[in-house]
Amino acid sequence: MNQNNTPAEAINRDDVVAALKQVYDPEIPVDVYELGLIYDIKIEGSKVSVTMTLTAPNCPIADEVVEQVRNGIWAVKGVQDVDVALVFEPEWTPERMSEEAKLMLNMY
Repeated sequence: MNQNNTPAEAINRDDVVAALKQVYDPEIPVDVYELGLIYDIKIEGSKVSVTMTLTAPNCPIADEVVEQVRNGIWAVKGVQDVDVALVFEPEWTPERMSEEAKLMLNMY
């Protein structure tokens, strides 16, 4: 239930993905979703949990990227709780990128 004691609106997965596509890796001009940095999205009621990684474990602005992901998800209609887990296993590789990202980076 939300603050008004009414049932929370169902969260649309496509809206969560759209929010993630607004967050860009600071060193690569591609969003975190198309880069393959998002490993998992779970929606349970009004809570969204995301498991993600970074292109490099020693990224100096890792906290900023994670916070941008968190804030983007918070903006999705119906979201009342957000959990972002940053993991480095499995390690990110360029093979995780979408075809769209590979095209954008001329990786063919």
